[in-house]
Amino acid sequence: MIYQLVILVSLAVLTAIVLRNLIDLRGLPAERSSADIPFVSVLVPARNEEYNIRACVESLLAQDYEHFELIVLDDGSTDATADVLRDLLQDDSAQRLKVIDGTPLPEGWHGKAWACHQLGREARGELLLFTDADTVHEPSGLRKAVGGLQESGADLLSLTPRQDMKSFWEQLIVPVMYFILMTYLPLRMVSRSPRGAFCFANGQFLLFRRDFYQVIDGHEAVRKDLVEDVWLCRKVKQAGGKVVIFNGTATVRCRMYRSFGEIWNGFSKNLFAGLGYNSAMLFGLVAMTAMFYVVPYGFVISAFVLQSYTAEMFWLPLLQIKLALLCRILVAVKFRQPVSGSLLHAFSQLMLIAIASNSFYLVRFGRGSPWKGRRYNFSGRAR
Repeated sequence: MIYQLVILVSLAVLTAIVLRNLIDLRGLPAERSSADIPFVSVLVPARNEEYNIRACVESLLAQDYEHFELIVLDDGSTDATADVLRDLLQDDSAQRLKVIDGTPLPEGWHGKAWACHQLGREARGELLLFTDADTVHEPSGLRKAVGGLQESGADLLSLTPRQDMKSFWEQLIVPVMYFILMTYLPLRMVSRSPRGAFCFANGQFLLFRRDFYQVIDGHEAVRKDLVEDVWLCRKVKQAGGKVVIFNGTATVRCRMYRSFGEIWNGFSKNLFAGLGYNSAMLFGLVAMTAMFYVVPYGFVISAFVLQSYTAEMFWLPLLQIKLALLCRILVAVKFRQPVSGSLLHAFSQLMLIAIASNSFYLVRFGRGSPWKGRRYNFSGRAR
């Protein structure tokens, strides 16, 4: 009975965190409060993005913001990315688009950080927006993001884009990312606390003040970090800067993965790295995931089989399941995800446990993480 009550109280606390985060994670301001219109460099690293890059670039060129440049770096793509970019250059009558070829990946860097580092050197803007090649942006997105940065006085602004999910596996696993964020991290502390424990940023949309990006040595400071967005957030805080997070589901969308293999490899690459390769934190996440979201189903099923509908075997676990589903549904609504996916919440948490185990295995046994034709070892270096 004590165990069941502890789990129930813990889930109640997590529910309170979710409810608070739902309030705190607001959308971007509709209009800029400042008359200042800084020049923005929009920077897109692209590696093997033939299916995504056209929609991304076209959406960025269609921004209603007045003062920006768009630079895309082809990071050694082996598909038709370069051909698509050439076509886009020819169609760019306003000549806002610039395409550059990335140089070979040096020792001690991981691919995305190196690509972004090169983009940063090419940029001319007062503000630097790093955004992924698989994103699609609403025409007002850049204007609103600049307004949000100015209004908040932040040095780094990041968004939580809407995640496009079309396949079964995408809808099962991808929502776990935002569920973990909303359940375990008090988002108001990201901007209010200088502590590195309260850090979050999404590499799909990072808007920096150029001067502060240079203060922290930009992507060179995170050249070995696979989850560079979170570590950039830490660097900004360590340097005394301010980070703000906005709900970006109405502003930008992203389809991160297209197959089970991409999901498995992508999350396996990032999960343990995102925890700083801290085994205790990884095991803690796995244990909590099992106890909070999987084990209660075992009790309820056992109660049905044994016809034992006691508080300990049935009613308390059932209440735990209801709290977990409530949180999952609320998060799904907030991020414009299919609510129907919440019915498979336990299975998605089982997949999280499997991915966490694989992430640990790849690191601790030196297998490395494959991604887009490269393989990264535990330090984040490609080989």
